[in-house]
Amino acid sequence: MKSLFSAIGWLFSKAWWLLDGTRRALMNLLVLLLIVIVVTALMTRGPKPLADKTTLVLKLDGNLVEQFSGSPREQLMAQAQGRSTPRQTRLRDVLAALEQAAKDDKISTVLLDVEDLGSAGQAGLHEVTAALQRFRKVSGKPVVAYADSYSQRGYFLAAQAAEVYLHPMGMVMLEGFGRWRTYYKDALDRIGVTPHVIKVGTYKSFAEPYTATGPSPATVEAEGLVYGELWSGFTTTIETARKLEAGAVGRSIDQIPQLLAAVKGDAAQMAVQAKLVDGLKTRDQMRELLIAKGARDEESKSFRQVSLGQYLAYVRDAGAPNKLQPGVGVVVAEGEIVDGDAGPGRIGGDSTARLIRKAREDDAIKAVVLRVNSPGGSAFASEIVRRELELTRAAGKPVVVSMGDVAASGGYWISMASDAVIADAGTITGSIGVFGILPTAEGLMDKLSLHTGGVTTTWLAGGYDPRRPLDPRLKAAVQSGVDNIYARFTGLAAQARKSTPEKIDAVAQGRIWTGAQARERGLVDRIGSFDDAVQTAVQLAKLEVKAGEKPRLAYVERDLSRSERLIASLTDVMAPSMAAAVGRSLGLDALPAPIIEELAVLKELSRVAARGQLDKAAVVHCLCGAP
Repeated sequence: MKSLFSAIGWLFSKAWWLLDGTRRALMNLLVLLLIVIVVTALMTRGPKPLADKTTLVLKLDGNLVEQFSGSPREQLMAQAQGRSTPRQTRLRDVLAALEQAAKDDKISTVLLDVEDLGSAGQAGLHEVTAALQRFRKVSGKPVVAYADSYSQRGYFLAAQAAEVYLHPMGMVMLEGFGRWRTYYKDALDRIGVTPHVIKVGTYKSFAEPYTATGPSPATVEAEGLVYGELWSGFTTTIETARKLEAGAVGRSIDQIPQLLAAVKGDAAQMAVQAKLVDGLKTRDQMRELLIAKGARDEESKSFRQVSLGQYLAYVRDAGAPNKLQPGVGVVVAEGEIVDGDAGPGRIGGDSTARLIRKAREDDAIKAVVLRVNSPGGSAFASEIVRRELELTRAAGKPVVVSMGDVAASGGYWISMASDAVIADAGTITGSIGVFGILPTAEGLMDKLSLHTGGVTTTWLAGGYDPRRPLDPRLKAAVQSGVDNIYARFTGLAAQARKSTPEKIDAVAQGRIWTGAQARERGLVDRIGSFDDAVQTAVQLAKLEVKAGEKPRLAYVERDLSRSERLIASLTDVMAPSMAAAVGRSLGLDALPAPIIEELAVLKELSRVAARGQLDKAAVVHCLCGAP
C-alpha cells in the first residue's frame, strides 16, 4: 500500500511539473508575442506630422561620436540591470537634422542645448559649427542657445547662434587647452616595478608617465606647438562669431580676477560685459521667449518643440536614394585599434577589415570613404586594415580617408592606403612611432621575500617573466622588432605620400601635428570636412550626381541578426523611460578620461604580454586625445 501511494505521489508531482512548465511556456510565448506586436507597431508607425512654428531642440547629450558604441544586447542588459550607459550623440545625426530643418517649413527656430555636451574633438566641433552656419545662411531662421552654464566645448558651438543666453547664476567657462599628466616612475620604483619601454621616436611620449617624473623637453616642444595652434584657431572662431576684437578671449582670461571683482563676483554679469552672451534669462523667461518666437503648445504649456531624437524620424522620412543607385560606402573607424574582432567604439583588425571587404564586394558601392577617429593601438591590426584598403584600391574602387578628431599613430597607419587624405585643421594626426612596454616586478618580489626558480631548455622559454628581471637578449630582440615596424611604418608612409623614408622620418619620430601642420609637412593632402571627402570620392569614382542632389551614402556596418534587431528595437522603446534614471547613475564615468584610457591600454598591453605574442606586441598608439 505504501508503495502504491508513493507511485501516485510521483505521478502527481510529474503531472504538476508538466502542467506548470506548459503554463510558463505559454505565458512566455504570449509575452514575447505581445512585445513583437508592440515593437512592430512602433517601427511601422510613421511620425506624427509637425505643426507650424515648431522649435527643433538640438540637445547634444553626452559625447559627440562618429558611431554609437556598444551592441544592442549590451545596451539592453545595462538598462535592465540599472547600470549607466555612456550618453552619446552621433555626429551625422546632428548634421542631417540641421540640413533637413533648413528646408522644413514647419521648423521655425533651432534651440541649441549644449548643457550636457561631453567629450568632443576639434574636428567634430568644426563639423557642427559649419552645419549651424549653413543652417542660418540657407534658411534665414534663428539659432538660439541657452544653458545654465557653458563648458568650453559647449560655448564654442553656442557662439555660432544668433542669440546666446545664460542663466543669471551661470557662467561661461573658457580655460584654454592643455593637460597635466600623472607620472608614476617614483611610485613604481617604490613598489619595485620596472616598466621596460622599447620604442622608436624621440617624441613618442605615450610611455613617458611610467618612466619619468615629468614631461621631456621634446614633449613640451611638440605639445606646446600643437596646443598653441589649436587654441589660436579656437579663440579666433569664437571672436569672429561674436564680433569681438582679435585676442579678446585671451585678454578676458588674463583679467578674470579684476573683471570678477568689478561685478562683485557675478560670473554671469562678467560674461555679459565681455559680450560672450547677449543676456541673462531664467528658465521660465527663456520658455516665454521661445513661445514668442514660435508657438505655444497647449498640452505642455511650453513652446512647441521637437527633440533631435524625434526629428530624426522626419529626416529618414524625407526620402533616401534607391539602394541600388551607385554610391559611396562609408566605413567608420573609431576608437582603439585592437587585434581580432571589436564592436562599435573600437577598431578590430579583423572586423573592420571585413567591413571594408564588404564595401569592396558590393557592386552598388563605387568608392569608399574611411572616417578615422583613432589614437591608434595594435600595429598588427592596423596593418590588417591598411592591407584591406590597399586591395580595395587595386580592385578599382577609390579610397578617400576623412580624418576626424584624432587620426594618429595607428590611426595614421590605416590611412596610408588611400587615394586622398583629407583632415580637419584641428585633427590630431602624425605620431608616427612605435613602442612596447614589458613591465617586470622583480623588486616587488624582493620586498615580499618571494623567489622564483625552475629549469628551461632555452633562455627564451622564460625570457619574459614579470617576476624576474628582463633578459637583455629579449629586450634586444624586441627592440629589433620595434625598429623593423618603425622602418615599415615610415616606408609605407613614404610610399603613400610619394616621399622618402628619410623625409618622413624627419617629421615622424612619434611627433603629433594638427591637421594644418600635417598639411604643411605633406602628411595629408588637404584640409576639409567629411562632405569634402565624399565629394572627392564621387569625383574619383566619376559618379554622376544631379545638380542640387547629394550622392547616395551607404554606411557599411556589421549586419545584425534577427535577435539583435529585436533587442535594438526594445532598447529604443525602453530608452526614453529609463534614460533619465539610468543616465545619471554614478559609475566609472566619474573618473577622468585620461586615467580611464591609460588603464584600458595597460590592460590590453598586459593581455598581449601574457599571451606571449611578441610578433604582435608592438603598439602604435598616441596618448593625444583631442582637446
